[in-house]
Amino acid sequence: MTYRNPTRHNISRRGLLRGAAATGLAAGFAGSLPGIARAAPSRGGVFRVGVHDGNSTDSWDPATTSSILMIHSSHVARAYLTEITNENTLGPDLATDWTALADDASEWRFELARNATFHDGRAVTAKDVIASINHHRGPESTSAVAPLLADIIEIRADGDHAVIFSLTGGNADLPYLLSDYHLVIQPGKEDGTIDWANGIGCGPYKVTEFKAGIRASFERHDGWHRADSGAWFDAIEMTVLNDPNARQAAIVTGDVDAVTDIDLKTADMLARAPGVILDDVASGTHITMPMFCDVAPFDDVNVRLALKHAMDRQEIVDKILFGRGTIGNDHPIAPTMPYHADLPQREQDLDKARYHLKKAGHDRLSVEISVNDTLLSGATNMCSLFAEQARPAGIDLTVNQEPADGYWSSVWLKKPFCVVSWAARPTPDVMFSLAYKAGAEWNESHWENERFNELLLKAKSELDQELRAEMYAEMQSLCRDDGGAIVPFFRNRTSARRDNVMHEDSIAAVWELDGARGYHRWWFA
Repeated sequence: MTYRNPTRHNISRRGLLRGAAATGLAAGFAGSLPGIARAAPSRGGVFRVGVHDGNSTDSWDPATTSSILMIHSSHVARAYLTEITNENTLGPDLATDWTALADDASEWRFELARNATFHDGRAVTAKDVIASINHHRGPESTSAVAPLLADIIEIRADGDHAVIFSLTGGNADLPYLLSDYHLVIQPGKEDGTIDWANGIGCGPYKVTEFKAGIRASFERHDGWHRADSGAWFDAIEMTVLNDPNARQAAIVTGDVDAVTDIDLKTADMLARAPGVILDDVASGTHITMPMFCDVAPFDDVNVRLALKHAMDRQEIVDKILFGRGTIGNDHPIAPTMPYHADLPQREQDLDKARYHLKKAGHDRLSVEISVNDTLLSGATNMCSLFAEQARPAGIDLTVNQEPADGYWSSVWLKKPFCVVSWAARPTPDVMFSLAYKAGAEWNESHWENERFNELLLKAKSELDQELRAEMYAEMQSLCRDDGGAIVPFFRNRTSARRDNVMHEDSIAAVWELDGARGYHRWWFA
């Protein structure tokens, strides 16, 4: 295991950038085609993108953002304090610099770009940043990232162009956390709330049309604070294409310039289509199959272990991902992430599955799992293959294909066994705090483990990197052996673009299309 703890006295932006590279955040990349010279960026054109997930319930409220349409739209129209760069390291967005003011990283200062403006011409100031972050805080917040911000005591202005975060304890990951896709900076109102309903932001493009679950259109924001180094397209047109066949047809015919996800069954054939290029990027993106740990039969850890032992992960990677991924080990920390633990790999063991099933008091077990292919091309087939794998162990798995529209509002966090697609988060603390911490809004398996939560709190402020690594290793082991989520694999981000769409040698892996920032990083040849 290789890792580096970026926390040190007087932590600076430069130090964190070095730390990110050393911990493995720069692991995923896609190379350009050999022998093809890349033209220098130039402005012009309308970038048309087919995205694979949109819902009629989509909203501009950053607290509820979840679909790919809204995640990508947020990166197009809005700005964050920090960003994950095309090299998968931490970089500036609205914040130009940041420093830990306290030796234990319990107080941070972020310097803001002085030339940033919202789409309606208002200048971006510290009060907007404070209101935007506070939108996700407090007892009345409905935001999914509220648990990540629970340690913040106060956010205060240091003049018009700097903010200071005071925390209850050390958090070396705060600059990474502030790149989370919910934490966009919006215009602040006099009452301390934010103006989010109309999509106004301070990002590279401004909204010209939006229809929830259908499409979104944007034009360049000439007042973008980073205009000298991006926003090459004149306009962006985003269309929801939930059907993988529709996305493939659109990219082959040239009706769109890029698509966010492709059907892996036909990926190799698509790569041979004239004018089409695949970007295949190793990442921490993963599938979970969360089981409600407070609902029978999943409230018995032996049932959870029986299902975990019944799965042949390598067969799933080979047949569903067509080799475009790595097998998982029932925890969410990918080999590309810092503090990934080299635990014994869980393999299919039908004898162990039967043993745990019997220990739970079952001769046979019948359960249902909900899924939709918008989560992953082939997600339904993956569940059917799992059902075949589990049947000899005495497990009868019924696969329910749910409607794409409303999956996130009606299935996820609602039904006791389903399939979920997770993007990589930059650090273990962010991933664990979002989905595994007791009481977290997105604790999708309702899992509560006292030892895990104790370690999560300690690791966040631990300055000894060896101790911190040991803590994260134990947390991964607890997820693996007691947790309520099956993690079958980490999948590559596999998207497609026309060959006149250019990008740098490396692209970010956290979301499709260069971490959802290809809209301002890429250009037409």
